[in-house]
Amino acid sequence: MIVVFYTLITLVTFVVMEVITWCTHKFVMHGFLWVLHADHHEPKYPHIFEKNDTFFVIFAIPSIVFLYLGVAPALNYLFFIGLGILFYGMAYFLIHDVLIHHRFKWFKNIKNKYLLALRKAHKIHHKNMGKQDGECFGMLIVPRKYFR
Repeated sequence: MIVVFYTLITLVTFVVMEVITWCTHKFVMHGFLWVLHADHHEPKYPHIFEKNDTFFVIFAIPSIVFLYLGVAPALNYLFFIGLGILFYGMAYFLIHDVLIHHRFKWFKNIKNKYLLALRKAHKIHHKNMGKQDGECFGMLIVPRKYFR
């Protein structure tokens, strides 16, 4: 029973991270921390790393803290919240940096309709080069219109 409870905590945290990511992307990255996110919207940014990569560190901190607090003095639910954040971060890296932006050339010939819709929605997001008037701020939830 405890395994089901911990698995549920991990899955719910993963799903909640999509909501947190959407809000952070729309109101923080395209808001007061645009200075860190702007280079991500520049075509062919010439460096391996972007200022935008700072957000990986920002999102990793709560995961590390929850994982740490979740093992002392004994394994508890905080560990599984940290694990959900970690899994979301891994999914974000694979989808956003590898699949969408090809920062690593691992998935070149994708035919899956859902993954193609993700790429299309993200291209629409990047169509707007500025901080205002953007759309498609999430990562995993894709509006139906991008499946066509």
